[in-house]
Amino acid sequence: MLRQDPDIILVGEIRNLETMSTALMAADTGHLVMSTLHTTDVVQSIQRIISFYPPHQHDEIRMSMSANLRAVVSQRLIPRRDGAGRVPACEIMVSTPTIREYILDQDKLPLVHSVVGEGVTQYGMQTFDQSVLALLREGLITEEEALKNCNNPNELSLKLKGISATSDRTWQAVDAAAEEKSPASAGGGSSARSSEWMSRE
Repeated sequence: MLRQDPDIILVGEIRNLETMSTALMAADTGHLVMSTLHTTDVVQSIQRIISFYPPHQHDEIRMSMSANLRAVVSQRLIPRRDGAGRVPACEIMVSTPTIREYILDQDKLPLVHSVVGEGVTQYGMQTFDQSVLALLREGLITEEEALKNCNNPNELSLKLKGISATSDRTWQAVDAAAEEKSPASAGGGSSARSSEWMSRE
């Protein structure tokens, strides 16, 4: 495959060590590799990649992932409030110096969620909880579905009741975005929302 000198390689799904090793080797040689895994969130995606390998190779794989991983996007399809299908809630992690440091350290890996939650404004990241809250505020899903599909239902429940929680920093960007959209929606604007996304990119 690599002899054909591709720039981008798409692997439909990674299910075994051989496929994962081929994907990592391609990434190590400078190719953009995109693929899918059956995982529930960004942290489990990283853990799943590491778990393909025997324990004595884990440090090596962590180093390879820290150097080559660019982003992880996880998706959950949530039933719409109006019953017209489903709407995606997305968790987005972008590789940053802090993320790379946490990937290298097994003890810090579970803390990746907090880094993602605080990287909304600067890096365009978001957790499932932030995505679900935004969908709920837009009226696209019910509170029941929001609590069912977030990672921390207790904290989200407190947030919805207006009670301060230990993770309030992760909600600040969502609250700020909601405040920005309020005057835009009053003025009729899809163009305002478009410019917001452009500014993030």
